Amino acid sequence: MMRLHNLTAVTGGIGSGKSVVCRILECMGFAVYDCDRRAKQLMDASDEVKCMIARDIAAAAIDDGGNIDRAKLAEIVFADREKLLMLNRAVHSIVIADLAEWYEQQSGISFVETAILYQSGLDRVVGEIWEVTAPIDVRIRRVMERNSISADQVRARIEAQRADEDASECATEHRVIVNDGERALLPQIWRLILEK
Repeated sequence: MMRLHNLTAVTGGIGSGKSVVCRILECMGFAVYDCDRRAKQLMDASDEVKCMIARDIAAAAIDDGGNIDRAKLAEIVFADREKLLMLNRAVHSIVIADLAEWYEQQSGISFVETAILYQSGLDRVVGEIWEVTAPIDVRIRRVMERNSISADQVRARIEAQRADEDASECATEHRVIVNDGERALLPQIWRLILEK
């Protein structure tokens, strides 16, 4: 797939605040493709993906109605890195194809929100990367409050994403937004938009 120069990836680990940055961008009138949301929709519509989950990850992750039990699936894949990688591989190609179709309908600058930028291969597609960062203790607290899960469960998810966060050798232009709860986000976002 060719590089989409007017597409900027907004990435960062769980609890960093990338979704908050993307909601601000949407309020400013920019188009934002949410990889997680679209991946869920595409997975729900794909019998092939659901069969792969039941066969290769865990039959218990598919309920009696043939739907994905997201809580069970998350519990399984965030405890087993190989199963997480297997799930991600199955979903990446359909998401990237869907993103390309979406991008063709946009005009001007647009954004894609993704937690697994490098694993998905999106780093080779986008024109620029905005990484949202926050201290680890802030991230853990945010996710515990948002998802009603334990600190150990949050740490497991952070560790599962860590390989992707550390994959910073990338030719794509890279910018940082600090979301530590002290620095205002809007001025940082506005500065990066003006630099485009």
